[in-house]
Amino acid sequence: MGTSEAVGYVDEKGYITGWLNELAFAPVDAAQDAMRDEWSGDIGCGVKYFSQDSVIKLADTAGISFDGGTPAEKLKAVQAIMEEGDPRATAVYESIGMYLGHTLPLYHSMYGFGTILLLGRVMSRKGGTIILDTAHQVLQEEYPELAAKISVSLPDEKSRRVGQSVAAASLPGI
Repeated sequence: MGTSEAVGYVDEKGYITGWLNELAFAPVDAAQDAMRDEWSGDIGCGVKYFSQDSVIKLADTAGISFDGGTPAEKLKAVQAIMEEGDPRATAVYESIGMYLGHTLPLYHSMYGFGTILLLGRVMSRKGGTIILDTAHQVLQEEYPELAAKISVSLPDEKSRRVGQSVAAASLPGI
């Protein structure tokens, strides 16, 4: 759940397989007016739906404004008002959870995973729980056969924020 939407594989024994993929440019939205990635020029890429870019775009749509700042600072601002119980921030995270709930079946059709562990700053704090709960709800209601086959979860708070870095650093040399 970050800008590169990095994914790694762990085998059934819990061992890291030694390779990572980035799903940043994997399509998740085929609508003509889907968000356009400024780097690739492609529309509907995961990078725009599962990162701080998504939080910022949805915050604007929800009526949350920013007084400048970096993308990381804007994410922190949305997280702060989420902690205060602002319903606009809740709507941001519910939307990302809906995106995720509808994208996991697509990813499953390509990768056949059984377990997903969600990491990244977007998954931090209350917002991460809302994303997870909403994705579970979408899976249960729209894709019940898949919901019975896969497990989607969050680690502890500290691991959510730094987990991607730890996973990448632990990959064996080639």
